[in-house]
Amino acid sequence: MEFQHAPVLLHECIEALDIKPDGIYLDGTLGGAGHSREIASRLSEHGMLIGVDRDPAALQAAGERLSAAKARILLVHENFQNLRDILNQAGVERIDGMLFDLGVSSPQLDEAERGFSYMNDAPLDMRMNPEDRLSAYEVVNDWPQEELKRILFEYGEERYAPLIAAAIVRERAKKPIETTLELAGIIRSAMPAQALREKQHPAKRSFQAIRIAVNDELGAVERMMEAAPDLLNPGGRLAVITFHSLEDRIVKNAMQTAAKGCICPPSFPVCVCGRKPSVRILTKKPITSQPEELDENPRARSAKLRVAEKL
Repeated sequence: MEFQHAPVLLHECIEALDIKPDGIYLDGTLGGAGHSREIASRLSEHGMLIGVDRDPAALQAAGERLSAAKARILLVHENFQNLRDILNQAGVERIDGMLFDLGVSSPQLDEAERGFSYMNDAPLDMRMNPEDRLSAYEVVNDWPQEELKRILFEYGEERYAPLIAAAIVRERAKKPIETTLELAGIIRSAMPAQALREKQHPAKRSFQAIRIAVNDELGAVERMMEAAPDLLNPGGRLAVITFHSLEDRIVKNAMQTAAKGCICPPSFPVCVCGRKPSVRILTKKPITSQPEELDENPRARSAKLRVAEKL
């Protein structure tokens, strides 16, 4: 795979991280290494960059692109939710900055054989890490109708989730649903005529929902956001790019909770939990792409960058 991916909000991310030449930084979603290359270019030989990705193809491509960096580079094949394990592998306890770009990389969407796309025929897969056990095939063919309906509605915000889930169960009773175009056709057939007149592809929301379920994307973001503040040095920055409302809500709420500290009910006259604020939020409103970037990369349209600093 030619792992090319335009880094979203690149200059804004670099500014947000406030990079120190001898600091230690983590790119938890390495992808095509666009963000990592800019981070590494600002590090001295005493600095360190930890690049993390679930996708072996991304790691291989990134290793080649980062080969000229002066800084120490450590590439880790891991899910970014396992932050403590990743830092243990790097031999460090705390670092100076973390970046997470939660968008699916363009090659994963565009390469037909990965099974992410409803535009090309391929086996149902959608695994970001090919070594993971759960694939889209199991979700589509084995999960109960109620669970399918739930993920389509919650993860895809698909208002026709009941109709689509029922159609999937009906068709898989005849024979297993094996390919992306087969699934896309079933989704299309389940939707009313007015839905098919919308600009976006009728299967877009359902494919997003199944991909999120296969890769436990929202759970991974929750676990990452819970662990990240404790693993930053004072003054260290946490920068997270989200691409849809479900992710953004998790990141926003986690940052607000960390910035508030106390989790006692409002009715309590005094704090009894003892929790103190661990970060301050640097972005009252999320940073979004400028028109120039959108002209070059339309996929950046829904990107939102939120930044917090460790106290």
